[in-house]
Amino acid sequence: MAEAKTARYGAWKSPITADLIVQGAIGLGQIELEGEDVYWSESRPTEGGRNVVVRLTPDGQQTDVTPAPFNVRTRVHEYGGRAYMVHQGEVFFVNYTDQQLYRHKPGQMPRPITPADSGFRYADPVFDEPRQRIICVREDHSQSDQEAVNTIVAVGLEDNDGGKVLVSGNDFYATPRVSPGGENLSWLTWNHPNMPWDGTEAWFSRFQPDGSLGQQELVAGGISESIFQPDWSPDNTLYFVSDRTGWWNLYRWKGGKTEALLPMEAEFGVPQWVFGLTTYTFESAESLICTYFEKGEWRLGRLDLTKGKVTEFNTPFSGFSGIHLRGNTAVMGVAFVSQLRAIVRYNLDSGDFKVLKKASQLELDPGYISHPVEVEFPTENGLTAFGYFYAPRNKDFTAPQGELPPLLVHSHGGPTGFSPKDFNLKVQFWTSRGIAVMDVNYGGSSGYGRAYRQRLNGQWGVVDVDDCVNAAKYLAQKGLVDAGRLAIEGGSAGGYTTLCAITFRDVFKAGASHFGVSDAERLALDTHKFESRYLDSMVGPYPEKRDLYRERSPIYHTEGLNCALILFQGLEDKVVPPDQAEKMFEAVRAKGLPVAYLPFEGEQHGFRRSENIKRSLEAQLYFFSKVFGFEPAEQIEPVQIENLK
Repeated sequence: MAEAKTARYGAWKSPITADLIVQGAIGLGQIELEGEDVYWSESRPTEGGRNVVVRLTPDGQQTDVTPAPFNVRTRVHEYGGRAYMVHQGEVFFVNYTDQQLYRHKPGQMPRPITPADSGFRYADPVFDEPRQRIICVREDHSQSDQEAVNTIVAVGLEDNDGGKVLVSGNDFYATPRVSPGGENLSWLTWNHPNMPWDGTEAWFSRFQPDGSLGQQELVAGGISESIFQPDWSPDNTLYFVSDRTGWWNLYRWKGGKTEALLPMEAEFGVPQWVFGLTTYTFESAESLICTYFEKGEWRLGRLDLTKGKVTEFNTPFSGFSGIHLRGNTAVMGVAFVSQLRAIVRYNLDSGDFKVLKKASQLELDPGYISHPVEVEFPTENGLTAFGYFYAPRNKDFTAPQGELPPLLVHSHGGPTGFSPKDFNLKVQFWTSRGIAVMDVNYGGSSGYGRAYRQRLNGQWGVVDVDDCVNAAKYLAQKGLVDAGRLAIEGGSAGGYTTLCAITFRDVFKAGASHFGVSDAERLALDTHKFESRYLDSMVGPYPEKRDLYRERSPIYHTEGLNCALILFQGLEDKVVPPDQAEKMFEAVRAKGLPVAYLPFEGEQHGFRRSENIKRSLEAQLYFFSKVFGFEPAEQIEPVQIENLK
């Protein structure tokens, strides 16, 4: 074994390059089972971010189902989610370009079953077997002068009429589900200003002979109770997750009454940013398999519905998504601490598992991998917050004696999001170069109960910023990082936290904002329907609290800016329009601080193209190297930095 070389933190040569991160890497999405086949969706950066449905047959053959140029992705709520379903070997999917539903029979080209240029978008389709039609969420954008209209519709396989409305009248709908015998339909709904993690309602109704719905009945939920994943058991009992106790726990609705199944301080639900999220599935009428987050760990368990007891499986996984069941085998997306995500087939009896698809074929030497350490640190008002700390690690290098590493604080998006401890190549990109990373789950994050989520109510731009600042201070006080070389980054809402932190606090020496919010008032006025009232709870009702919006907007307080900033922005972003970044860039440049701005054609809210992912990662490293005074080990295309001395 070669002796480690001595080099400054940040200047270590790493095999985890930006090219390596994007090379062959894919996003693994929605999983579906039909017969003996397994289906999933793949997002492919090398194909411009195109989403493809893949089928795995029992003989081990994997084939692309949806041909180019079809892109299986819905824009309902802009963030999309569940965009296809499978029925008797046919795939029904939403095509990104026109947002229409397509029917794809094996051996034929896909054809639309909804009208072109209708202004309709579709999401979360399920098959209504007795009536031979698709039931899904529809979002109507045909009236450009008014807010989009959301409904639940039934789409005939041959009608091409855009769908017949079954449920309407509220602002949002999700999760339409047909009961096993086809007699009932359940769904979720909510209204402005709520987001689905604030308050939703679960409803159900019986189908009438003509296919319409009869009297609609409220099952659970309200303006201050969030319901997640209503679903039917094999014996036609409706189950759901509710946070009525302060934690997202499992319930069932039987005989007109709600029964708590397993009260505990754990989260069986997650924020519904996208359609089709699942944390449980039925093994039988007496048992279900569930995933839940408890005390900083994701767990997999079997819940005995007759005894109300859960038995945890001992798995090597750090996270779960999209769980489905066939016999004694679970098919699901899983995460690991030291390797990339995968779709696996997990035997519930033996604990054996088989990887069906990896997010990447990349195999890394453990000597370059930093493992997360959960940190609970003190923050404002006598409270504590959480995060995962990653120390620098590279088997080939050591730092000069007495030097401490720079720290990059990561502020996740949402802000009602969550940073898991799953293996993340972008984190390893930094740590293998000698830059420590702190992934902060600030107050407002999910995973720690409703009260923790609500810490951010009325306090966005305050609590999240305080927690990120205090995380950095805590690590510096512990002697783990260099207090003089602290940086912060984030995307979307995390970008807002980043911009607030470098504007309203004097702790960080550099910031990186990826499609971040600089003007909270503009966001309230100029964003899509799903989030258009989000800030009512996070800041306050608008325009009544207009002064508070301006008070919390970095763009109006650039006199407080005191450090370097790099901004990244997709030019087709409908969530945070480009002018938010452009105005911030001009303001920082005018102040004479080091600043760089990288816009990307064709990108929306979050970058999907491999060349842009690579460029943004390398550009951020280049920028930090100039600010913190180290020389990167590899050649990087320079970034034009204004006011760099």
